[in-house]
Amino acid sequence: MPASLLLRRGRQVLPLLLAALLGAITAQAQPEPVKLGQIDKADLTAAPFVGDSAAAAVVLCDFGRSRMEGKGDGLQVVFERVTRIKILKKAGFENATVEIPLYRREGDQEKVSNLRGFTYNLVNGTVEKTKLEAAGAFLENRTPTLNIQRFTLPNVREGSVIEYAYTLRSDFLFNFQDWTFQRDVPVRWSEYRVVIPQFYKYKIIYQGSRPFDVNVLKAGVTSYTLDQKVPTGGGVTAGVSTGSMTVTASTEEHQWVLKNVPALREEPYMTTARDYVARLDFELTAEQWSETDYHDLTGSWDKINARLLKDDDFGGRLSRSGPLKDQVLPLATQYPAVTDRAAAVRRLVMAAVRYDGRDRCFAQEPLRKAYDAHRGSAADVNLLLIAALRDAGIEAHPLILSTRDHGRVSQEFPLLERFNYVVAAVPLADGKDLLLDATEPLLPCGVLPTRCLSRVGRLVTKEDANGRWVDLTPSHRQVRFQQINLTLDAQGGLSGKVHDERGGYAGANARAELANLGEKKYLAGLLQRHEGWAVPKLTVGQADAVDKPLTLDYEFQQPAADNAAAGTLYLNPLSEFGPGQNPFRHEDRSFAVDFGMQQEETVLVTLTLPAGYELASLPKPTVVDLPGGGGRFLYSVAAPSPGVVQLTSRLNLRKPVYTAAEYAGLRELYAQLMAHQAEKLVIQKKAGG
Repeated sequence: MPASLLLRRGRQVLPLLLAALLGAITAQAQPEPVKLGQIDKADLTAAPFVGDSAAAAVVLCDFGRSRMEGKGDGLQVVFERVTRIKILKKAGFENATVEIPLYRREGDQEKVSNLRGFTYNLVNGTVEKTKLEAAGAFLENRTPTLNIQRFTLPNVREGSVIEYAYTLRSDFLFNFQDWTFQRDVPVRWSEYRVVIPQFYKYKIIYQGSRPFDVNVLKAGVTSYTLDQKVPTGGGVTAGVSTGSMTVTASTEEHQWVLKNVPALREEPYMTTARDYVARLDFELTAEQWSETDYHDLTGSWDKINARLLKDDDFGGRLSRSGPLKDQVLPLATQYPAVTDRAAAVRRLVMAAVRYDGRDRCFAQEPLRKAYDAHRGSAADVNLLLIAALRDAGIEAHPLILSTRDHGRVSQEFPLLERFNYVVAAVPLADGKDLLLDATEPLLPCGVLPTRCLSRVGRLVTKEDANGRWVDLTPSHRQVRFQQINLTLDAQGGLSGKVHDERGGYAGANARAELANLGEKKYLAGLLQRHEGWAVPKLTVGQADAVDKPLTLDYEFQQPAADNAAAGTLYLNPLSEFGPGQNPFRHEDRSFAVDFGMQQEETVLVTLTLPAGYELASLPKPTVVDLPGGGGRFLYSVAAPSPGVVQLTSRLNLRKPVYTAAEYAGLRELYAQLMAHQAEKLVIQKKAGG
């Protein structure tokens, strides 16, 4: 930021600041909650942590503060942190390895200084202190825009207390340090303090369900020393001399504290923990020079659209024909329908380049290089796909998104850094979009990988104003259908045939597992839950037909168990073919259940009873509906003819995402499913038989 602008802004606010100061009472600085090197010996004993026996570690205190300092003719962000952790179990040793992300761009990068760390152990009643040596820390270049400062505290054992402190300096004012209050272990005290000059306007976003224990906002005043370049005469080409200047600005001073924060529980069907932990995010929205004049620093979606198209690693890769041009040109005649032609183009791309597992928005090398190497990132593969679609005469646009393990994007704040993936979008005549991804050959054309099902993506178009949000909710579901014919003998032995179909995403998952393990190991894994079964024959069908369900057909025999007493048999056939356990074990949940897609599971069992036996009683049918048509579980048992029993269990979940408020109903739905699938049928000899 030029010093002249800071000076101009300082002159505007200085009279107001002086007036405020004349009537203000100086507030006393709050004491710091933790001091590096000042440890309580009691923390090295077990007594204070009896209530945390289930945890692998406990964060005793995590304290950070951010402020700005003058640097050259502008400002930089200074972030300081002190963290102290008690290690309770070996599983908690991972907390002794710390990674600090450092942003870098165009030759400039964030830097860590004053890094210190200690490990404390109680040895024969004496506190033993081990220092973090310089050799224990190193810098890793992880991506073109990200360095990682990594270090590991030494001499860590069960019962240790570790602590570390560092300072991070950043010239990237848009990258003001966020703060996370919650971890995967309990946190006794988490505190963040910031001082923000009113030169800048940050949107402060709190993600969390509980109120702060301390939330203080007060006005302050801070002086910044900056360099000032002053002309020395002789016209605009004359030399300059450098001086210094002091600018005084009003500030916002925040203090936030959360105490006794529970560990974030890993739950089924959650995306990345970043989407759910209690945290503060700082988004720089505008630089305010007067009451009516704003300079937009984060830009707008239109500006991001334009930036992407101009970027050599994004729009630049699409500004010329792709390496598949000669192969795709004939497809326009061969496949006049756009959807058929797009599928053919996708097949050519998948045959030419294999996805290497890296999720990227930008192709850092020319597409020809990935084509020649037959391997590339998601950006290499899918930008090549877009180029090939265009060469085949199909209108195609990039669609950027954030994968499920990368975190949700905000539609409100235009932040390109929140995206890490790109796919192709083809607008169709009916107003819908055909979304294409060429990283997963086991998925049908028009079906995005599960990792991409993160609710919304942003369309990048040649006309900036035509960019828009696209719903990523898939039309494909996760479908499983099982049809089982069982025969029960008078000793309680079972034999039967099973037809198992896995369609949509269930089929893709099964095919991926089959490809990874091989048919022999895959089938062996399927049978592990069926204890005591003999399976003489098992076949896999439609393994290569990715647009059709994968099928499994097998026969089995199960010898009689010790359950035949006085002519009565007990059997719960559905238990062998259901989910096995309720995925929602906890009574409450503070965040959404995100399946990503709709679910459907159907089990049909036809049971033939031994001669002279009948069902003692017919269980009552059950229908459980979620509010608003969100889902249904249906269970029924029928006896359509003498000696034959038919059981039906059908689960339909019609929403890809269920809110925390809907969790209780969803959990009860599964509880009913589990209870009925575990329900035993009582089969007895007929009277007089």
